Amino acid sequence: MSSQIAGVLQLTVLIAALGLAYRPLGDYMAKVYSSEKHYKPEKWIYKAIGANPAAEMRWPAYLRGVLAFSAVSVLFLYLMQRVQGSLPGSLGFSSIDPDQAFNTAASFVANTNWQSYYGEQAMGHVVQTGGLAVQNFVSAAVGMAVAVALVRGFARSRSGELGNFWADLVRGTVRILLPISVIGAIVLVACGAIQNFSGIHQVGQFMGGTQEWNGGAVASQEAIKELGTNGGGYFNANSAHPFENPNPLSNLFEIFLILLIPFALTRTFGRMVGSLKQGYAILGTMAVIWVGFVALMMWTEFAHRGPAFEIAGGAMEGKETRFGIAGSSLFAVSTTLTSTGAVNSFHSSYTGFGGGITMLGMQLGEIAPGGVGSGLYGMLIMAIIAVFIAGLMVGRTPEYLGKKIGTRQIKFAACYILVTPALVLGFTAVAMALPTPGNSMTNTGAHGFSEILYAYTSGANNNGSAFAGLNADTQWFNTTIGIAMLLGRFLPIVFVLALAGSLAEQKPVPETAGTLRTDKPLYVGLLVGTILIITGLTYFPALALGPLAEGLAS
Repeated sequence: MSSQIAGVLQLTVLIAALGLAYRPLGDYMAKVYSSEKHYKPEKWIYKAIGANPAAEMRWPAYLRGVLAFSAVSVLFLYLMQRVQGSLPGSLGFSSIDPDQAFNTAASFVANTNWQSYYGEQAMGHVVQTGGLAVQNFVSAAVGMAVAVALVRGFARSRSGELGNFWADLVRGTVRILLPISVIGAIVLVACGAIQNFSGIHQVGQFMGGTQEWNGGAVASQEAIKELGTNGGGYFNANSAHPFENPNPLSNLFEIFLILLIPFALTRTFGRMVGSLKQGYAILGTMAVIWVGFVALMMWTEFAHRGPAFEIAGGAMEGKETRFGIAGSSLFAVSTTLTSTGAVNSFHSSYTGFGGGITMLGMQLGEIAPGGVGSGLYGMLIMAIIAVFIAGLMVGRTPEYLGKKIGTRQIKFAACYILVTPALVLGFTAVAMALPTPGNSMTNTGAHGFSEILYAYTSGANNNGSAFAGLNADTQWFNTTIGIAMLLGRFLPIVFVLALAGSLAEQKPVPETAGTLRTDKPLYVGLLVGTILIITGLTYFPALALGPLAEGLAS
């Protein structure tokens, strides 16, 4: 069997598995967020934090809950790293330096999981499980809660109420993320991933010296790392490490976990707004972009350009032989079109155009299908922009799901789509202009520029993957990427919740003969075009200086 055919079969099996899980999981999540029942463990949590889960919140109160919880989480995780040397189970590792502790705390709370350290050489068991793994759950649950709040904004009328943040946070964690993660961890252990709390031990001789590895609760953290579109690995090699991702079966399963909730949330959206066709339209948009990127990436990496590529069967540099080009390309596209950041290959070693595809996936806003929650609310923002553009073309006041898109709503949407590009391009320009940051580049020219552009694209878009050529463990990059991660996560949430509140206050507008049908293939095409054009106009000059220039020169 050729590698190309194997790639098509993997893609087919993955799509079939996602299709089987789509309806039951989507319907289940809709019931979770619509239920008025509270389980006993949830009541204990509400009592411990002093929250009333039955109290409805308007958008300012909902936002205060998001920001307060996240701020406490950053502080808690920062302090845990700073005192690691005094904690049990630290494996002898010292406390983390202030700038790196800030970067890591901001990263995991923002659902970015950018890592500027070697996991197996820096973090002990307590910080890994009690700090990082916990944030893998709750940061993902925050994103889902914000998405559900926006969906309620479309579904409700003349109330301005978006639900209760604390109830949404707890339910998302306890009823959705935790059960699926338990099942996922068992599957990964069965595939060969490790799960223990062993210390550092010698595993053999290597290059005339000894090689040492530490164990850890890897399978359980790997499950929520992928399911919650987090991406932070137990080891520096991330999902290329055999302890985290042992074989092609585990590789395909991890990709399935990455895409599972983001795709299924479109069904949840359709169910909660009372129109499954609207959910299918959003699903179709996500699927078209995702499949298109996968096909383009595989074509780029399989293309034979030169003797080395012909001998290897394609661009095998930086890729694990046990996954091959197909498994690596599928993983790379899925992780950069979501906010996952996990990698099973070095993106820096991809062809010029292949590296550009990974960057463009993040620059789209990670909405195809995007991160858990963040993908759905990002796509709904783009849906509003597309409706607005269509309204301008025909001279009608734009409407979406029975809500008028007026000046206030379009301002919130415009601010949302401007925040991330401003962070990415601004920080990249400053880093390239200053003399010190450039010393961290492994390469010069177009590829070196791509390393820095990728780093800030990954940070501001809350992805967390790295180009694997940039030394980001410096005070400059730890601080600036940390700031980019926090602003890139929470500023857009401000505009999403403000938009949700303005929509929830409106009275539904009855559908007329002139209303744009947003559940038809024509609208899906308009939405795909809007996404690609807005991204192209924003990032094309920067991409032309980096991956496009490198690809054309090769």
